[in-house]
Amino acid sequence: MTDPLHTGAVIGILGGGQLGRMLSVAASRLGFKTCIFEPGGDCPASHVANYHFQAGYDDAEALRAFAQAVDVVTYEFENIPTSALDIIETLRPIRPGREALRISQDRLTEKEFLTGLGLQTAPHAAVDSADDLGTALESIGTPAILKTRRLGYDGKGQARIMSPDEAGQALDDMAGSAAILEGFVEFTHEVSVIAARGLDGSVACFDPGENVHEGGILRSTTVPARLTPTQRSDAVLLAARILNALEYVGVLGVELFVTPQGLIVNEIAPRVHNSGHWTQNGCAVDQFEQHIRAIAGWPLGDGMRHSDVVMENLIGDDIDRIPAMAREPHAALHLYGKTACKPGRKMGHVNRVKPGKP
Repeated sequence: MTDPLHTGAVIGILGGGQLGRMLSVAASRLGFKTCIFEPGGDCPASHVANYHFQAGYDDAEALRAFAQAVDVVTYEFENIPTSALDIIETLRPIRPGREALRISQDRLTEKEFLTGLGLQTAPHAAVDSADDLGTALESIGTPAILKTRRLGYDGKGQARIMSPDEAGQALDDMAGSAAILEGFVEFTHEVSVIAARGLDGSVACFDPGENVHEGGILRSTTVPARLTPTQRSDAVLLAARILNALEYVGVLGVELFVTPQGLIVNEIAPRVHNSGHWTQNGCAVDQFEQHIRAIAGWPLGDGMRHSDVVMENLIGDDIDRIPAMAREPHAALHLYGKTACKPGRKMGHVNRVKPGKP
């Protein structure tokens, strides 16, 4: 096993958004420095990281310089060009590894990986043409959702098909991208498990959180989630199975639909996850510190929850409510330093904590 990183080591982070920002803050608490690689200037992570390589992912010279300036590399988003990773991994370890990225970057590959582990997913089929879509609809039926296989997030790259006569427009919405058709799942609610695996193979999971989405964007996560003891145990074991199959190192988010037939995996995210932000005020070791611990080769924290929490995303002009929220008792604000407020843009979040032992 690789020796753990010592205080003063530099964590390289691909991506400069809010997740990179919060990873940088967690790393600093453990005595590490951070260096972000982000094409944009004045990004959230640049406000708190020690160093910022501002260059494109096609800049081979900058990627080599970045890799040589750090001790380990991680990432805050999935859609990193493969060519950039090819350069970096010749110089420094990338954690989590390339296999997790390869699987999560393609929705069809992800579904095939999950079903290969014996896990339940929504019914699905690859769609590369109008004929494929017609065949898939005959098999899966409507309502269904047509999604791009790559580069979709927060409801983007998706088109609902409520009846077969909407198929043509949905396919046009894909703009020629390879797609996947997913059948609707009848579920009571969605939960997610934030789980971590260390370099030594140890696994630690946070309590499942219950998620509410609006317009394809996560609005809130509540812990504890509405789950039976058996469902809670199944959710954690399911996440651990995924981590071990990938020989994963770091934090992983697993979104699950709760149905009468059991837990169905919606998707996985090979990184710290929006639905895990509650851990910042509900646990002694939050998801960001857990990720840094894992990739640095440190022991994992146990992730035990000491309080009930409701995390609310602050989206777009929700930012106008900050003065009022700042007056709320037991409300912890986490703002991302974004100056431009746009509809659908995540500007921050608030964790409302119920003190006391859960």
